[in-house]
Amino acid sequence: MENLGNAGTGPRRYPIGIQSFEKLRSEGYVYVDKTRQMYKLIQMGNPYFLSRPRRFGKSLMLSTLKAYFQGKKELFKGLFIETVEKDWKTYPVLHLDLNAEKYENRSDLEIFLEHQLCTWERLYETDGADISHSGRFMEVIRKAYEKTGLRVVVLIDEYDKPLLRSFHDESLQNEFRELLTAFYSVLESADQWLQFVFITGVTKFAQVGIFSNLNQLRDISFNSQFYDLCGLTKREIEDNSGSDLDALAENNDVTRDEAVAELARMYDGYYFSGDQQEGIYNPFSVLQALADSKFNDYWFASGTPTFLVEMLQRTDFDLRKMEGVIASAASLSDDRANIRNPIPMIYQSGYLTIKSYDKEFRSYTLGFPNEEVKYGFLNFVMPFYTGISAEDTPFYIEHFVKELRNGDVNSFLTRLRAFFADFPYELNDRSERHYQVVFYLVFRLMGQFAETEVHSARGRADAVVKTKGYIFVFEFKLNGSAGEALAQIDEKGYLIPYTADERKLIKIGVNFDAAERNIGEWIIDEDTSRI
Repeated sequence: MENLGNAGTGPRRYPIGIQSFEKLRSEGYVYVDKTRQMYKLIQMGNPYFLSRPRRFGKSLMLSTLKAYFQGKKELFKGLFIETVEKDWKTYPVLHLDLNAEKYENRSDLEIFLEHQLCTWERLYETDGADISHSGRFMEVIRKAYEKTGLRVVVLIDEYDKPLLRSFHDESLQNEFRELLTAFYSVLESADQWLQFVFITGVTKFAQVGIFSNLNQLRDISFNSQFYDLCGLTKREIEDNSGSDLDALAENNDVTRDEAVAELARMYDGYYFSGDQQEGIYNPFSVLQALADSKFNDYWFASGTPTFLVEMLQRTDFDLRKMEGVIASAASLSDDRANIRNPIPMIYQSGYLTIKSYDKEFRSYTLGFPNEEVKYGFLNFVMPFYTGISAEDTPFYIEHFVKELRNGDVNSFLTRLRAFFADFPYELNDRSERHYQVVFYLVFRLMGQFAETEVHSARGRADAVVKTKGYIFVFEFKLNGSAGEALAQIDEKGYLIPYTADERKLIKIGVNFDAAERNIGEWIIDEDTSRI
């Protein structure tokens, strides 16, 4: 595989934020060869739809397809497709990229479509006077075919961007949907003049009404043949990173193997089908980590899921169920969005991924793909449930962790009480489940050594925290007593899984006073049965 980013002795140039295949190849950026997968799609010839999270390489993929269909053979030197393609042709390509605009009103979308149509009309010498956007689109396709003698290639990038931008405004959504439905529906009527059609987006929910007429559109979002069409595999990272993996390791004072393991922990774990054999890494984060020689929350910091969190709250979804939630295959692939079920959109947006697949019941178990997404998401939602700012939350979490590492449970619970006391007034009249969710968030944000709702043979402990010297088992009672909570730990055998562990076992029973909306009494009891 040729990789222009390897040329010379200087540092590798990673295409972070670069979506132009031509720029990437002509200016010496690292390119991971995806043309084998693309060529398979091209040979199959179907109109395609692909859903992938933002910044996952969809735009670069369409740019690569555009260069191929424009016959730019020189850009593919050393890549797989050069070895198999012998008959390079220059097809007319209509590339529509909806990613660049904000679409705050109907006029924004109309201006965008008008500008794009005018560009095509000048190129193919058509007259768009006094006809609709969809009529002009049809005329451009027909004339491009007649002028070149070759069928037309249509590439639509981020088709759902206007609808995602207007998620909070149902009236504006309907206006956007009306415009886009008429525009995209042309692709069915123009089938006789089309060579290849590929449409990408983040979500599939917005297909309601838009693609309903495109019955021939093949959704490959869950197709295991094309799971690695976007994103990176472990082998692709190792084959294309050269000495940068060593630099990443050295800069973080770890071995190369440990650096590879940390890349996996932070950025791997995306599964897009039930029978996918290996995880896919987030390309945006991996390239940033290699370029900067450090680990960071690159993908999460590049965009915030505010509308998803608002959807969770509006539907009163129990946040504790996100890890391990079961979703039917139909709910994730159906184009009929159910506003009462936010999980499909959260999955499609990249905050959940497939963990396992039940073939008998055709259902998926979902969970966070990796540490970057998990802790980024939980940190982001915390202010929505507590009213405590994102800047103040890490202060609390840092002290929670330190206090338990030191075995100081009293200080931990006193600080947890202060944490609840800081909630603004409007959040102090929430349901019992709301406070259970807050407990869940606190313990999950404490990191890898904290677990919530831990199953034992006879029950489920509210929280288990493991440090170097201690294992803490917490049980919370709402409007009960700390004694009852402590007794439940013994009755349900929550300590049994840890009896062979040499660390000190500490049981903590806590009462939560619903009237006060805060922690009441607590009892701390060290297990002495092994002494």
